[in-house]
Order: sequence, then C-alpha cells, then structure tokens
Amino acid sequence: MIGWLAAWGVALLVVVVGLLLRRSAARPEAPATGPTPERARPVAPEAELSPRDRFRLGLAKSRDGLARRIRGAFGRDEDLEALLEALEQGLIESDVGVRTTQELLGAVRALPASARNEVGVRRALRAEVRKLLADDGGEPGPAGQAPWVCLVVGVNGVGKTTTIGKLAARHRDAGRSVLLVAGDTFRAAAIDQLGVWAERTGAEIVKQEPGADPSSVVFDGVGAAVARKADVVLVDTAGRLHTKVNLMEELKKVRRVVERQCPGAPHEVLLVLDATTGQNAISQARTFSEAVEVTGVVLSKLDGSARGGMAVAIRHELGLPVRYVGLGETAADLQPFDLDSFIDALLPEGE
Repeated sequence: MIGWLAAWGVALLVVVVGLLLRRSAARPEAPATGPTPERARPVAPEAELSPRDRFRLGLAKSRDGLARRIRGAFGRDEDLEALLEALEQGLIESDVGVRTTQELLGAVRALPASARNEVGVRRALRAEVRKLLADDGGEPGPAGQAPWVCLVVGVNGVGKTTTIGKLAARHRDAGRSVLLVAGDTFRAAAIDQLGVWAERTGAEIVKQEPGADPSSVVFDGVGAAVARKADVVLVDTAGRLHTKVNLMEELKKVRRVVERQCPGAPHEVLLVLDATTGQNAISQARTFSEAVEVTGVVLSKLDGSARGGMAVAIRHELGLPVRYVGLGETAADLQPFDLDSFIDALLPEGE
C-alpha cells in the first residue's frame, strides 16, 4: 500500500511541476527597453511613399548594376572604345537590348572629349533615354466613352489577373464604376482570384463556370457593361503562348466579340509582360501586337529584376508605350509610368 501511495505521489508531483513550467513559458516577456534596432524600423508606410520613391525602390537592382558598370568604366585610364565597351555591357545586362544600346552609345560617342567623364556620360544617357521615351506617360482611362473597355492579354504566369485587380482598385479609387469580365475560363483559380479582387474593390464581375467558351463570357460581360452603363470594363483573357497559332486565333475572336458588343472598343489593349523574362518579352510583345493590336504595356515584377532597361527597349524597338510598371505586391505598387521618376531611378544624375 505504501509503495502504491508513493507511486501516485511521484506522478502527482510530475503533473504539478509540468503545469508550473507550462505557465512560466506562456508568460509574456517584459518589453525590451532602449532604442529600436535600426533594421526593425519601417522606412515609411506603403501608403506614404511617393511615386518617385516607389520607382527608386523598385528599380534599385537595375540602378545599382548599371551604376556599377558606369563607375567601372571610369575606374582607369581608357580610350573611347574601351569606355563604350564597358557601357555596352552594363546597358545590355540591364536589358536595354542590343539595338537600343547602340542608339544610346551613339549619344556618348558624339560627346566632345572634354565631356567624356562620368557626369557627362550620365547626362548624355539620361537625355537619350528621355528622347526615346518622350511620348510615354499618361494613365489610360475613360475620356467620354461609357463604357471604356480595356482588354488585358499576356502569357501565363506574368501576373495578368493580379494586374487587372490592381487596375480595378485604381479606377474605383478614382470614383468610377468597374465591371470585371472573367474571360480566363481555362483556369478555375483565375476566376476565383478575379472574384476576390471584385469583392475587395467593390467592382461587379461577370463570370461563368470553368471551361466555358471565353468568347461567350466576354459577350455577356461587355453586354452587361453597356446595359448597366459601367464606366470601366476590364476583360481578363486566358494566358496565351505567343508561339501557338490556334491560341492566338482564339484571342483574336475575343477581340472581335468586344468590337461587336461595343463599337469602338476595346479602347485599350494592355499587354502584361514579366520584366524578369528579359528579351523574350520583346518577342511576346511583337506577336501579341500583330494579333490584337496592343496599345500599351504593363511591366510586372520590375522590382524583382535588374532589367529595368526593358521599358526603353520595348518603346524603341516596338513603338509601344509602357503604361504601368509593377513595383511591389500591393495595389499601390502598380504605378503609371512616369518618365521623370523612371529616369531618376534608373540613371540618377548625382551618383
């Protein structure tokens, strides 16, 4: 009996000790005193960042790589050809493209010998980029049309549906009524994702079941927008491999349906390009332009790439204006392309 009681006593003691230890571990630690470590301090809330600051943060990788090449070109006594070679490598690494790079280097080559220093080269490059992009800028949107229809196209994985959601947020913030058309019926996730954005932004949405005919959804969606007098219609489309003829033909059909339902539409055809894909984006842009008459480009994921020069290459080689750039994850990080902010972020004069 004594042995049995002793065993129970030991077990009870173990339970009590365990409870005490658990209570001690759950007790919150006293707040730390002293200054907050520098790395823990937020620079500024997302909403407080100016467009210029967003461009500077988003283009940091592109700027740092190009600046390193420019500084390196003047690190030792070299002749003009050696300077141009170093600059060429930096520009191509930033995805300015071979043709556009040669155009920019022509401006450097034309400098008098007295201006072939780091400051003079930066100024020449800035001036030439400004000339190539002079016609860009301005956020597309309704200018008397109702509804104003924007068709959004691109290959899979470039952030097309997310871009549409962010565009909806921008138009809603401007006080416009927005209707989303879930034309990417091949991916159930795309329909669901667009539904989330519609709920988040207060936009209406027209959708059908996954696997439905995309043209049928677009027919219903644009027709509903006309009947409801929506201000803005954003049409999502299935991701198309630009090398697949039959898929591009389906996209042409979608455009024709938009034209029939709303004469004069689409008023904008935005091509979403992933900035991290490099020169392949140029090939995509060329093919989509031939198929559906692209009017502008959205460069997504620019903040995760060292290829900010892509905006210059697209404008110079294809004549397509860059309408928006993706500089982060939030809706506010989809920014209308601003020439001054872009140039200052990519080629700051004072660095």
